[in-house]
Amino acid sequence: MERVTLKKYARDHKISLFNVVKMVKSGEIPSETVEEEGKEVTYVLVEENGQDKKLQKHEPTDDHSTDMEERIGKLENEVALLRRELDALKISMGLKA
Repeated sequence: MERVTLKKYARDHKISLFNVVKMVKSGEIPSETVEEEGKEVTYVLVEENGQDKKLQKHEPTDDHSTDMEERIGKLENEVALLRRELDALKISMGLKA
């Protein structure tokens, strides 16, 4: 296993340094504390091949994409309906000609 600093780990995985510190303290990711020049320095242990099992990117499937497209379509229809209702209400109140 390779040792990397918390900052490098955060940058490589595109997460905040604060989140990396929380993950180290909770034990979600393996870490090692070493004393260097009188200071305790914490390193994250990562596999040599660069693969991190916990933080692999989730690839959306085609099924997930079509589901999202359906939901977006329904929301667009609902927004259009609400706009028509709002216009009708404004007309009935005399706010819109």
